Amino acid sequence: MSSDEPQRTFERLLLLTGQLNYMWTNTESLLIHVIAGLAGVDKETAVVIFLTLNTTRARLDLVERLVKMDRRSSAERERVLGVTRALARLAGVRNRFNHCIYTFDAESGSPQTIMMRISDRKTDIRMGRTDLIDDVELGRVEEVLEELGALNRDIWHLIGERGYPA
Repeated sequence: MSSDEPQRTFERLLLLTGQLNYMWTNTESLLIHVIAGLAGVDKETAVVIFLTLNTTRARLDLVERLVKMDRRSSAERERVLGVTRALARLAGVRNRFNHCIYTFDAESGSPQTIMMRISDRKTDIRMGRTDLIDDVELGRVEEVLEELGALNRDIWHLIGERGYPA
């Protein structure tokens, strides 16, 4: 590994993380339209609801609960749940890169993430899991960006198909 490679890897990581944050925020905000449609409210009211729920998990829970109500058709239910499941799955990668500390390996200079999470075990706790950032890992982030872009388009199609307020 050349001496410039860790720096290039880190710069690429920062660029991809920025793209991930931008695409995530843009895609998650589409839930406003889904909330409006499922709750039968206007978009402005849905914005207030969306912003009041300050985590992705809370927003996804609300959407899933609204679509599971008896008044929803099974087709609508499955379509919306497919979107929420996909968004929840992608949230793991987003959370990994947003809720960590970035550091560098002392010997190689390669970038790493240190997770800011405590894992409770039966008799102890674990914290500070370290993961090396390499080309394989950066490729995974690029794949997530592609999936997120496809999910964004899928949610827009859902909004149009169902006639949710846009």
